[in-house]
Amino acid sequence: MKRFFLSVGLIGWLLAHGNIGIAQSKKVSSYSGIYPQLAMYNNEGECGTGAVVPWAGNLWVVTYGPHLPFGSSDKLYEITPDKKQIVRSESIGGTPANRMIHPESNQLFIGPYAIDSKAHVRVIPYKTMPGRHTGNARHLTDPKGKIYYGTMEEGFYEVDVNTLAPTMLYEDGNVNRKKESDESNNLENTLLPGAHGKGVYSGQGVMVYSNNGEPGAKALVQFDVDAGSLSEWNGKDWTVVRRNQFVEVTGPGGIYGNKNPGTDPIWATGWDHKSVLLGVRDKTTGWHFFRLPKASHSYDGAHGWNTEWPRIRDVGTAQQPDYLMTMHGMFWRFPGGFTAANTAGIRPRSAYLKVIGDYARWNDQLVFGCDDSAQKEFLNKRKVKGSLEGPGQSNSNLWFTSLNLPDQLGPNTAEGAVWLDEPIKANQTSEPFLFAGWANRSAWIQNNSDTDVQITFEIDKTGTGSWSSQQTVTVGAHKATHVPFGAEVPGEWIRIKSDKAANLSAHFSYSANDTRTTTAGSLFAGLSTVSTANTSGGLMYGLGANRRALGMAASTYKGGQATDVGYYELNADMQLVRKDDAGTVDVIKTKFAIPQNVVTIEESSVLIVDDKGRRWRLPLGSNAYTDLTNQAALRICREVATERDLLNCHGTFYELPAENADGYAKMRPVSSHNLRINDYASYRGLLVMTGIDMSAAGKNEHIIVSDDKKAALWAGTIDDLWKLGKPTGHGGPWKNASVKANEASDPYLIGFYDQRSLQLAHKATQPVTVTIEADPVGSGVWMTYKSFTVAPGKTVDYEFPKNFQARWIRFKTDKACEATTLLNYK
Repeated sequence: MKRFFLSVGLIGWLLAHGNIGIAQSKKVSSYSGIYPQLAMYNNEGECGTGAVVPWAGNLWVVTYGPHLPFGSSDKLYEITPDKKQIVRSESIGGTPANRMIHPESNQLFIGPYAIDSKAHVRVIPYKTMPGRHTGNARHLTDPKGKIYYGTMEEGFYEVDVNTLAPTMLYEDGNVNRKKESDESNNLENTLLPGAHGKGVYSGQGVMVYSNNGEPGAKALVQFDVDAGSLSEWNGKDWTVVRRNQFVEVTGPGGIYGNKNPGTDPIWATGWDHKSVLLGVRDKTTGWHFFRLPKASHSYDGAHGWNTEWPRIRDVGTAQQPDYLMTMHGMFWRFPGGFTAANTAGIRPRSAYLKVIGDYARWNDQLVFGCDDSAQKEFLNKRKVKGSLEGPGQSNSNLWFTSLNLPDQLGPNTAEGAVWLDEPIKANQTSEPFLFAGWANRSAWIQNNSDTDVQITFEIDKTGTGSWSSQQTVTVGAHKATHVPFGAEVPGEWIRIKSDKAANLSAHFSYSANDTRTTTAGSLFAGLSTVSTANTSGGLMYGLGANRRALGMAASTYKGGQATDVGYYELNADMQLVRKDDAGTVDVIKTKFAIPQNVVTIEESSVLIVDDKGRRWRLPLGSNAYTDLTNQAALRICREVATERDLLNCHGTFYELPAENADGYAKMRPVSSHNLRINDYASYRGLLVMTGIDMSAAGKNEHIIVSDDKKAALWAGTIDDLWKLGKPTGHGGPWKNASVKANEASDPYLIGFYDQRSLQLAHKATQPVTVTIEADPVGSGVWMTYKSFTVAPGKTVDYEFPKNFQARWIRFKTDKACEATTLLNYK
């Protein structure tokens, strides 16, 4: 009763203060931590979550459209502890991702809004402060009375915290440019190199600004061109610190600002095409940079659009801080005491698939604001999707999880390079690369020079900058070597150097022990298996025109024959209701049909030829998938998180980066299964799938059955897919294939699998030497791993060790012959 009267009082107070009604149904239910009723929609090409901040007893959230420096249909939301969503009438939209709590005035600044401790909202109009607000920072000379605002197009303002009057320091790049309806191209900046600003923070007498993109046509298609920058301003002049893509800039004070701004460190995260970058600024010695591996490459892209807002944020308590970092698809434990002199403690936690804009601890849960369904889909088009369109209306949602979820998702397997086919001076040490935190570690070194070199590995055991030699290896001219490190080798950081000037590549590959089984979790019970003769399916489309529902043209499948069942809509209350709407059915069947013949199923592998003409081979699952794939009965590829795809091919789900992030070359298997998934899509932050065994549908709360009991679908989150089981498969690039001497096979995926064995055979009358080459990352840098001489009529079996990790392998023979190279992943 007490809770009821408090809620009524709160509602009355909010309505009295001029807020729009509460968008909430009577039943508050979640699916894997996602409350469908809390979904946020706009009328723009994208609806991402820019900021999530607990304040004044509730949770405050802003969404953003793609390139809207003068306002948009996006809203400021207030979420109550009992999951009621209040849409604030003060909303003016835009592309905001800034947030800062100003202790002296006791206000939250989020987007263009200032909110006091009693939840009163004031607005700074875009007429007086135009731009895509990307960050806030404490003022360098008047921190009590003013704050800084930074925009994505290098507009900078100081704002009086009492009057909210902005004073322009540098004009936003959009002001004198025709207003764009979408982000068709990054603006050419005149102040600093790069485009697409991200983070803003201050301390040590400077304001630091990060930029993660590059203008121009080349940046829209290439991932490895020079892009972005990290810069700082001393109140008068700008200095470019580093010409790379940077995103987060913060410090131990987080959204409050550093408590000791003169001495506290400033942290910055970024990346290049080789690896993740981490910078720390010291008051005396300036910036220091380190490298970390990438779990996912779907965040790459020189334009900078694919990253959203990676963060380092304290999700602990006042008594026990706990810093969580998100970067390139990995949750990281970040030490709050990280300085240039004390760099120990960064650890990988687990890999994730969601696209996260911001997060916070609230009521002893983690709340992630995500970027789920973009109507525009931007540059993310490819042949394997056919003519598939995006959702009818952009939308995203919040994701409520336990505090330990960052330790519970995908394996933390990751890789990265310090050098990539580049000239290196004699005795020039690389930047430090993270070494601690993985069970299995190895390095790949390739010498592209005409002379042998000695490579020395050095270890910083304690993170205090004290380096000692770990081992030295010789790499022959135009040769490569694989260097495994035992689990007993200690060290926080590793770096390398060469005794001679040479052209070198140096990769580090780290893998976790995948503790998952091959059995799907119980939340998938009721989904049809691939061998199920009778199944309920359907094609899906997130409807537009503010209908805020999911349309499904339902079918039943008996054997290979499909029969139409009718049209259904899934609403915010997760009720699947039959409707009469022939027009929408026609749209679904034409614009969302499953394309035919976009992959080729061969005897020993799946062959995919990408949009650049590159050939890739993937493992096979159950033979039953072959006919269903050829019949176009299974969706193969669809975007279910903004600007990246989910590929479901022959019984394995893969994360597939956009083509401008190098596409298939950087794909990653997530999990394997034996399910007959007809279609899958994103809706209200959920992953929804069709392909239901109706006889078992009522046994799982994740399965929603229609009101007439004739159609059904499954609802969860994309990161539930890790629970399907570890990736498995079998096959290879050659099976009794006629091959020429020294001609390489197509690349075959081997990265991220667990127990991997190889079988080599041929039909020649003489011994044949088969050489295995590995591409550690997918960058086209092939390195010799091992060679085996196979006698006539014999088979060579080989078990790959745990510390071997590469994304792709391929094979060569020293003689023309009929060769077989088969792999089995268990």
